[in-house]
Amino acid sequence: MQEQDDLITRARAWLAEDPDRETADELAKLIDSGDTAELADRFSGTLQFGTAGLRGEIGAGPMRMNRSVVIRAAAGLAAYLKAQGHADGLVVVGYDARYKSADFARDTAAVMTGAGLRAAVLPRPLPTPVLAYAIRHLGAVAGVEVTASHNPPRDNGYKVYLGDGSQIVSPADEEIAAQIARVGPLASVPRPESGWEDLGDEVLEAYLARTDAVLTPGSPRGVRTVYTAMHGVGKDVVMAAFARAGFPTPVLVAEQAEPDPAFPTVAFPNPEEPGAMDLSFAKAAEVGPDIVIANDPDADRCAVAVPTADGGWRMLRGDEVGALLAAHLVHKGARGVFAESIVSSSLLGRIAEAAGVGYEETLTGFKWIARVEGLRYGYEEALGYCVDPEGVRDKDGVTAALLVAELASELKEQGRTLTDLLDDLAMAHGLHATDQLSVRVSDLSVIANAMAALRTRPPTVLAGLRVVSAEDLTQGTATLPPTDGLRYYLDGEYKARVIVRPSGTEPKLKCYLEVVVPVADAADLAPARGRGQDVLDAIKKDLAAAAGI
Repeated sequence: MQEQDDLITRARAWLAEDPDRETADELAKLIDSGDTAELADRFSGTLQFGTAGLRGEIGAGPMRMNRSVVIRAAAGLAAYLKAQGHADGLVVVGYDARYKSADFARDTAAVMTGAGLRAAVLPRPLPTPVLAYAIRHLGAVAGVEVTASHNPPRDNGYKVYLGDGSQIVSPADEEIAAQIARVGPLASVPRPESGWEDLGDEVLEAYLARTDAVLTPGSPRGVRTVYTAMHGVGKDVVMAAFARAGFPTPVLVAEQAEPDPAFPTVAFPNPEEPGAMDLSFAKAAEVGPDIVIANDPDADRCAVAVPTADGGWRMLRGDEVGALLAAHLVHKGARGVFAESIVSSSLLGRIAEAAGVGYEETLTGFKWIARVEGLRYGYEEALGYCVDPEGVRDKDGVTAALLVAELASELKEQGRTLTDLLDDLAMAHGLHATDQLSVRVSDLSVIANAMAALRTRPPTVLAGLRVVSAEDLTQGTATLPPTDGLRYYLDGEYKARVIVRPSGTEPKLKCYLEVVVPVADAADLAPARGRGQDVLDAIKKDLAAAAGI
């Protein structure tokens, strides 16, 4: 009974300082109804600030995303920046079109202003890469993007960048979290009603002018595209970028063109999720474009689909698009370092080696890729591509879309397609077949138990192939800092590789699989794909059994 009384006391204390009528009413109803199970869930701790910032379901209480949590996060960030010697520095704030995003952005600007820093807010919901660009363009000491990217509709998030324009990494995240923990009552956090700058379109115009830099002057621009914004904020910026570049106007998937935080036409607003591209493929069947391009809701990711021989459409894997863009950049004479995360296909390393450019592997996430010295191009399999690191040190679904369109246009002039170029890469470097075993859970203990099972009883054979190397990445490696993950290499000609890790942004366990199948000639391509998929399917089955999922 004492524990229940304490829970109610903590809930009432939270309610007393909640500045949001909506979440305050929600919490009051939970208290009045005596719903202790729900209250216990919401007050079981605090939403943890890490290298992904904050992300969670919108609602009342310290384990949800709400204005109280955001105000504390902003106050902690302000204190961190001042401790770093940026007492009068500029913080740029951007936001997407999700529920509460504009409120969270305004609260952040108010807290920064109240703390003595300068704050500037982007003029309306805009793609995350515009915020990443604005940080360096305006000489800011930090930036905040309010977004939950491609998470479910009820989620929101809080992503922090520092003055180099890339997302925070350790130890900055721990230091900001420590400052957040020191924040007292909300009434002690000054939040003036004005004093920050509401930016106009100048930053957006500068970003759009920069997008031209990814294209070769005079290159072909004839590709016909169907485009979906997936109910997010990409449409206007992508359409403006394509118009500036001189591409034919993309045909919009009208049902998903405008921002809508309910994401009514998709189960999950992520182009990788089953069914998310159905409306795009229906529009493509109607108008017959050369390619389909999709952004996720905050437009930092880019998905590409191509026509199939049977008249349908196929989503390219992120690894396929990553390889295509790398090959295109090599063809354009790009120099510097090509980088990818460890869960992405090893094909990038083969392409870089053949081209004589640098290559580096990093931990998962653009917070690591963006920090590679001399970076020219970076990608990871989850549809993220950095094609202009001098402009945006993060993944950028707008400039990636432009570069895909340029490549498809060049191939079209030659009577070829993106699929033809993928075949060329397979014949040159071997068929790099990738797949993923991804399990979404409602109980996070399922993920912890699966990781524990694999650590306690690591598999010795997968798909009939002996596991010759099993690495626990929590120990770090010679080239990588520690991370929660496992990596296996398998014996045999296929050079099979498996990486298992919990998702950093969603309640998912993700297993990344790759096999490399030798290809003798063009006639061997189809059989090689069949062999590769058979091995991947067998690995997936055995890995699921070993992990107990």
